[in-house]
Amino acid sequence: MKDKINIVLTGIGGQGVITAANLLGKAAVAAGVNVFVSEIHGMAQRGGSVNCTVRLGNVSGPLVPSGTADVILSTEPAEALRYIHFSNKKTKIITDVTPIIPFTVATGDEKYPPVEKIFEELKKYAEVYTVDATKIATNAGAIVTKNVVMLGALAGADILPFKSNVLLNVILENVPEKYKQINQKAFELGVKSIKK
Repeated sequence: MKDKINIVLTGIGGQGVITAANLLGKAAVAAGVNVFVSEIHGMAQRGGSVNCTVRLGNVSGPLVPSGTADVILSTEPAEALRYIHFSNKKTKIITDVTPIIPFTVATGDEKYPPVEKIFEELKKYAEVYTVDATKIATNAGAIVTKNVVMLGALAGADILPFKSNVLLNVILENVPEKYKQINQKAFELGVKSIKK
């Protein structure tokens, strides 16, 4: 295991990116791993871009330098591309396949690139794993568990310096009792979604 791990989480406001980053941070604390978490909201409440960084291990600050991400975890394909400057050839990009169309595209002012083109571009920079997190979350019982599916996918990629059950336990500790089973299913399906 590396002595430090840099994770960039990104997506659109309302997709639970900040919650996912905080859960990762809590899991690191539970596992006794040094951690720094930062967040940039941007225009999150209006469906804008959100990005958080989680640094684990032998680190002394929250910011991930360009080109040093071990993982870019994205709940939206174009957002993975927006933060590609954090990647290098060894970076793993784990992204949902479902685009969130911005209002500027819906009004005809801009165009959203074909998702296949986004994946082609991402593959020029890093190792790419695509996850149908929207479908998986819906199958688990609630689309709002999409961020938990993505955390499961991250755990399934064998990057974290602690076992996946540590992260799952933290997730379950932080959701109401009536949602525990759905979140557990979402996480476990997320783990299985990563094909190595």
